[in-house]
Amino acid sequence: MKISFTVLLGLALFATAHGRLRGATAGDPRPNILFIYTDDQSFEALSVVQKELGQKGRFPWLKTPNMDRIAADGVRFRNAFVVNSLCSPSRAVNLTGRYNHLNGIASNFRAFPTNNVTCATLLRAAGYTTAYVGKWHMDGQRERPGFDHHATYVGHGRYADCPFIVDGKDMPTKGWVDDVATDYAIRFMQKQASAGKPWFMMLGFKTPHQPWEPPARTKDLYPGELARSVPNLNTPPPYAGANQKSKAGSPVPPKVPTNLDYFRCLTAVDDCVGRLLDALDTSHSASNTVVMFTSDNGFYLGAHATGDKRSAYEESIRVPFLVRYPALGAAARGRVVDEMVLNLDLAQSLLDFAGLPAPKDMQGQSWRPLLTGKPESWRQNWFYQYFAENQKGTRIPDITAVRTTDAKLIRYRGHQAWNELFDLKSDPYEMHNLYNDPAHASLKEKLQAEHDRLEKVLGYSVPDFVDRPPNWSQPGGLAGDLANP
Repeated sequence: MKISFTVLLGLALFATAHGRLRGATAGDPRPNILFIYTDDQSFEALSVVQKELGQKGRFPWLKTPNMDRIAADGVRFRNAFVVNSLCSPSRAVNLTGRYNHLNGIASNFRAFPTNNVTCATLLRAAGYTTAYVGKWHMDGQRERPGFDHHATYVGHGRYADCPFIVDGKDMPTKGWVDDVATDYAIRFMQKQASAGKPWFMMLGFKTPHQPWEPPARTKDLYPGELARSVPNLNTPPPYAGANQKSKAGSPVPPKVPTNLDYFRCLTAVDDCVGRLLDALDTSHSASNTVVMFTSDNGFYLGAHATGDKRSAYEESIRVPFLVRYPALGAAARGRVVDEMVLNLDLAQSLLDFAGLPAPKDMQGQSWRPLLTGKPESWRQNWFYQYFAENQKGTRIPDITAVRTTDAKLIRYRGHQAWNELFDLKSDPYEMHNLYNDPAHASLKEKLQAEHDRLEKVLGYSVPDFVDRPPNWSQPGGLAGDLANP
């Protein structure tokens, strides 16, 4: 969608007046906003979550004290999800508040459309100084539309001595990539402390995306540690290859090896989070800064006999999500929220904090009311989508799904025999497919009706900017029989 400068200016003028009315006093400035997100962080890869899970926690030895600090001083959402569990599509949803069939990004191989209306373009038009730091990851794109300043890199970059692009200029760097990004972010915040304008910064960490290369300070952490097992460790998905399917039904040991470098990277990036929080304290900006922490998608870590993400099981779609805003007071401190929030909600929530109206075509809703109480109503279900892409080694077809508070229907487009239905209340590990179980026909009918309703309301379609795998339409390819989705 294109939007004119006149419309942006009108929104900005409205927001200025609206923002003044929302403050505790007439002189209260609008808050700064710091949005931090990791890449491929499991929802349970936080030490505060491990403590809460107790004996069900897989990684009780994990240490993330600074992420825990945000949770202790703010709000932790137990049920935060992404509407497409893949890097670039998820990032595009964060920015636009729109599903991927509408925002121009349905795979990892497209540049983000520069004419998209985003939370950044609207905040900038309303007088915010905007910055993007760290991992952008929209194919090989160099532009950072909507941001006044950027210190980022192309694609995945690399962990050591990663070249950065700083406001359009190529800059060599030395050191671990997320430390370097944190340095840039802190310098930006320090500069803004005396600027007299509110600021918005998105900081994307590379951690813990493969190839999992921790810095020297954490490379020897957690020696010999194992992960506690999960019941679905040997329950492969229906699209699984022969290697995964061979594990089906195998006994589940109490503990299993895990990729310790994944967690060593996380503890190192937790140091970076601590430095950011300390910098806010030092600049006396903490009380008027909204800090958000999440991940672009979840990660399997061996659950369902797989790694990666993309599909619609809980380990893939669920993400950590923390919010701290000291100005809200005690009601938003140490709070844990169970309502389902989505990355689709992010753009509207950011605009809400700034006193800005959200464009009507944004498809989420602001979760700000959940920080201090329960709104009269909140979503009871939501729609998931994934489009098969040209990614080597990936066998996952198009997916749509509906998740309610206690059940899930997964449809593998073109592969109806693979469809799944789970009662999440009795089967949280999604091991028992009820799709063809006559005893659960009413649940299946209810979720199929809700799936079809949401599909229609959201205008779902397969966009022409999907990057299909080479064998998509060949015999045995992922397209399947699309006449029977």
